[in-house]
Amino acid sequence: MSYAIIQTGGKQYKVKAGEILKIEKLEESKPNTKIEFKEILAYGNDKNIEVGSPVVKGAKVEANLIKNAKNRTILIFKKRRRQNSRRKNGHRQQYSLIRINKIFSKDGKVLSEAEKITKPVKKVDKKEEKKISK
Repeated sequence: MSYAIIQTGGKQYKVKAGEILKIEKLEESKPNTKIEFKEILAYGNDKNIEVGSPVVKGAKVEANLIKNAKNRTILIFKKRRRQNSRRKNGHRQQYSLIRINKIFSKDGKVLSEAEKITKPVKKVDKKEEKKISK
């Protein structure tokens, strides 16, 4: 199974094809668009690995943006004892949900590719089919 280590939003992630990942929000991106990550620190599989210094030139990872959203609220409560002083604040961090499609090597070859997503087809019973036709 091939994997790659990408850098985005000041963080590093180990990704595999077909994986769904929650990363820092990508600016100016709309859902169902293709994203390319060019900052690949390393890639490989179980047998061999290619490490960059600091990045592997020519390697890239393709992903689809599923959605942009906000995390749950984190409450910040500060209190100074015996001073009758307290402060309550909240924060919701924005994130992007992405699905990794392909991992390319520095030569441009596809190392691994995610399976296509197929929507489940709803089965119609024969009884319901007769009701619909009448």
